[in-house]
Amino acid sequence: MTAETHVTAPARRHLVISPSILYFGTPVALLTTENDDSTVNLAPVSSAWALGQAVVLGLMRSSQTAHNLMTRPDVVINLPAPEMWSAVERLATLTGRDPVPEDKRELYRHERAKFEAAGLLAEPSHLVRPHRVVGCPLQLEARAERVQPDVTDRFLIVEARVLRVHADSRIVVPGTDHIDPTAWSPLIFNFRHYHGLGPELGHSFRSQTVRV
Repeated sequence: MTAETHVTAPARRHLVISPSILYFGTPVALLTTENDDSTVNLAPVSSAWALGQAVVLGLMRSSQTAHNLMTRPDVVINLPAPEMWSAVERLATLTGRDPVPEDKRELYRHERAKFEAAGLLAEPSHLVRPHRVVGCPLQLEARAERVQPDVTDRFLIVEARVLRVHADSRIVVPGTDHIDPTAWSPLIFNFRHYHGLGPELGHSFRSQTVRV
């Protein structure tokens, strides 16, 4: 084969589609926030991403979590392991809003005892008022510093500054502050299906946990 020879990959046929959602493999988080009466609300979200020491959250504007963060900015971003997917799904049709907002009435029902409904336990946080979720390998205590509507006015975009990170010792590289990516697998919401990670394919040039 000469240097000028090119190998052509098989042609891919793309379709123009209009999917109802664009959750193309996003992490699941369980958010705990403080209600008006100082109780804790627990809710799953599938729009969350990190930027340095901040986490950006996308919330339905009519949700109890959005209502809480508008006036009480403390939040814990709990990241469940893949095996916790069924507990997450048990929360999926529940809302802390009472009465249930009109845009949720067809699919959701009100539930105050979210932890009990999901079969989950709470533990105290260190720096914020809402509790952490027991069993989540990563728990990020944070404070919402900017809350604003998205371009559709249906959702809120929340920028939360992380104040403290709690990590299960089994996913931390011993003697460091690094998460071991071979030990930690987030729960991924992949077009409304739950997935964990597959085998590692490679690493970024900036990785500090490369195994030699």
